[in-house]
Amino acid sequence: MKKEIAILGSGFSSLAAACYLAQAGNGVTIYEKNSTIGGRARQMIKQGFTFDMGPSWYWMPDVFEKFFADFNKKPSDYYALKKLSPGYKVFYSINDIITISDNLQEIVDTFESIETGSGCKLKKFISDAKSNYDIAIKDLVYRPGESPLELVTIETAKKIDQFFSNISKDVRKQFKNKKLIQILEFPVLFLGAKPSKTPSFYSFMNFADFGLGTWQPTNGFHDVITGMATLAKELGVKIITNANVEKIIVDNKITKGILVNEKIIYTDIILSGADYHHTETLLDPKYRQYSEKYWNKKTFAPSSLLFYVGFNKKLNSVIHHNLFFDVDFDLHAEEIYDNPKWPTEPLFYANFTSKTNPKTAPEGCENGFFLIPIAPGIEDTQELRDIYFEKIMTRFEKITNQEVRKNIIFKESFCVNDFVKEYNSYKGNAYGMANTLLQTAFLRPKLKSKKVKNLYFTGQLTVPGPGVPPALISGKLVADLIKKYS
Repeated sequence: MKKEIAILGSGFSSLAAACYLAQAGNGVTIYEKNSTIGGRARQMIKQGFTFDMGPSWYWMPDVFEKFFADFNKKPSDYYALKKLSPGYKVFYSINDIITISDNLQEIVDTFESIETGSGCKLKKFISDAKSNYDIAIKDLVYRPGESPLELVTIETAKKIDQFFSNISKDVRKQFKNKKLIQILEFPVLFLGAKPSKTPSFYSFMNFADFGLGTWQPTNGFHDVITGMATLAKELGVKIITNANVEKIIVDNKITKGILVNEKIIYTDIILSGADYHHTETLLDPKYRQYSEKYWNKKTFAPSSLLFYVGFNKKLNSVIHHNLFFDVDFDLHAEEIYDNPKWPTEPLFYANFTSKTNPKTAPEGCENGFFLIPIAPGIEDTQELRDIYFEKIMTRFEKITNQEVRKNIIFKESFCVNDFVKEYNSYKGNAYGMANTLLQTAFLRPKLKSKKVKNLYFTGQLTVPGPGVPPALISGKLVADLIKKYS
């Protein structure tokens, strides 16, 4: 029987769920509070420069392929994609740079040139990581987190020890060079927790990195959002922007509708792809599943200080993706998770899409996206933003041996306060709830409300976790639950 379904938010998980639910014959409407769609994957266009505002690493291409295949489509029906070669650079100091190739053998050779014997160890490490990837991405993450028994399979039983060790410990057992250790620990940061708090099983992120490689949609990540929105509309989904949901209306423990821009809209089912914590504040207290105490105890992924910068010249030394690990990796992690404060000296990431698509900047210019991971919930002022911009620009100029500050046309920043304002993000986090052992699978906030009938959730605070591929999967999982219970 056809249901009318209202979806809050237009990020990856909401768009994915909308497609599946419309395919099943339901009437689906997405309500987006901002003027443009995409959630954190919105796009900024200014003075001829185009920036992805959030996600910029296209990993796990097979997950995107699987999503579109469910509709007898391919990603190439909606956007062009190419593999980056090389994948990225890691800067440690002047003339001390490690370039990560687009194929495993060259990466193995790079490791071996830095630490004798590490090449063979890396092959074995990535082979094990691939095994985990095949179990996790092809099976486990497509389970809805309703029961701990979902994790019990013949394959996971063989790897039970990997749920009780951690990435940091495993990497350090095999590799001694500090730079190689940092490179191997880097991918799990996408899961939102320190490597020492991330179960060993999540080494599948290393296979995503070295085994599958880093890809790029032609015009950036917003191409994916546009493609998914196009598919959704082809399936009959309606998308309404500037539609702020102010309240979820419940009567006798059953959803009745939503209050949007002071107008009541009646609907059969409500699915929120908005921030989980925020969504529950739209309910009367008696209908909320999780208390403030619950949220405060959880480990959240970092927030970010982001800069979108237009340069009036082409920059040297850098490529599309660049990591600056020229300061203390462990201290920065400690100042995010253990002793939350503004970092003493921050690691940072720089992205220049104009290196692979010159059309994202005016001719002869470069667009720069700079990201500093920071603790969620800390103070955010313009003065602090300016201080940290100067910190990273000073180091950027020194390490890449070029002057750039005098070539800045403009810069825009985005930080904790903006994550709260634009996305209703809990404590201004950027990536959701971290995937630690006690925040994995059935231990995460539920896709289905246990207090309100016909109320569901999707996105990075629920199953399976943070990141763009998991968001697509989350949309599928919740759509399946809605079909099952409604």
